[in-house]
Amino acid sequence: MAQLLVLSATPEQEILPALSLLPHKVRNIPAEPAGIVNAPSADLIFLDARTDLNNMKSLAKILQTTGLSAPLILIVTEGGLAAVNEEWGATDIILTTAGPAEVDVRIRLAISRNKPKALSNLIETNGITIDEVTYSAKVHGLPLDLTFKEFELLKFLTQHPGRVFSREQLLSEVWGYDYFGGTRTVDVHIRRLRFKLGDLESLIGTVRNRGYSFNPDRSEDQEVPSGY
Repeated sequence: MAQLLVLSATPEQEILPALSLLPHKVRNIPAEPAGIVNAPSADLIFLDARTDLNNMKSLAKILQTTGLSAPLILIVTEGGLAAVNEEWGATDIILTTAGPAEVDVRIRLAISRNKPKALSNLIETNGITIDEVTYSAKVHGLPLDLTFKEFELLKFLTQHPGRVFSREQLLSEVWGYDYFGGTRTVDVHIRRLRFKLGDLESLIGTVRNRGYSFNPDRSEDQEVPSGY
């Protein structure tokens, strides 16, 4: 059973009726930029592109910069097919009239294609080495003394270079849905991580009013306030 996110102001039963006949867990949120910034994680995202194609195309582009790495399937009418191209960044498209069998196979294929292949146990980037098997990390070959959550946070950020994650998204991805603390704990862990990274602290950037990202190129437009 997959975790599906439907971006639409209309209930999924009306957008893609076949979806309600499948056992997947579905969450529905409005297809608006303000809503997707803190959108919950999902195995796959459906975007209601039956109407207002220009705005939905812009929203699809925004999705590519929010840290939501799940595959994207556009729900379209037959008349909207001609408007879809590679600029949307979609994994697949599906007609609103598709039956349960077709919807299910497209979900499974999109999710399977999105899974990383032959992952190495080591993550190596910009002088940082992370070993997922031994839960250890090094900077310039020297061991880092990290807590479990610091390790998980560093690993998650390095696995998604260049992507910006809000504090809420990091809480969900690293701490989990059952964590009831505030977002301040993310700031505290980021500050500690930067301190322990030493001369590599600027690799973890702050994007004002949005969140944090791991920047292998250390781009100058990312701010790293000394208080975080």
